[in-house]
Amino acid sequence: MAKLAVLILAAGNSSRMGVPKQLLKWKESNLLQHTINTVNELNTENILVLGAHFNKIKPSIHSGNMVVLFNESWEKGLSHSIVIGVNHIKESLPNMDGILIMLADQPLIDSNYLNEMINLHHQNPNKIICTMYQNGKRGVPAIFNKTYFEDLLQLNDDKGAKELLIKHSKNLILLNGIKHTTDIDTMNDYEMLYKLHH
Repeated sequence: MAKLAVLILAAGNSSRMGVPKQLLKWKESNLLQHTINTVNELNTENILVLGAHFNKIKPSIHSGNMVVLFNESWEKGLSHSIVIGVNHIKESLPNMDGILIMLADQPLIDSNYLNEMINLHHQNPNKIICTMYQNGKRGVPAIFNKTYFEDLLQLNDDKGAKELLIKHSKNLILLNGIKHTTDIDTMNDYEMLYKLHH
């Protein structure tokens, strides 16, 4: 069975929020801790990339056995965090067969959904498993096997892995994530989602 590493991207500075989005209250903790707890339910190696507000966020979470990496060039965007995560996997976890990339601001993503993705990956190891959003957009969470690591290392903008999903569109398997993928980009997004789920 394929060995997977999960990479949580949480290095952004939440410029539109005015506060570190990662630490907004969710359930009994905060958005980032909720994501960490979800990922810790999986049978995977887990990596978290922090950047902006590192000194405030790191003491506010319990990462357990999760590896925490610091992206000091966080302003370069999501892609730079992906590169840091993939480089860590290549150097420290060379037996990994693939990577599941996800964000810290999608609290409706649960371990059942991620396990469904992982099962799809086991059945289709050469395909990219990605999430289908409302309006047909494709994005993360997504699983790439190690043959895509070099492609991931070439990313250099704030679009994250989206350009790879376009480039390899014929090699995708889409999992319907419409119920799970509400992003929190503004305080209004957060307040609405919080009211619905608390």
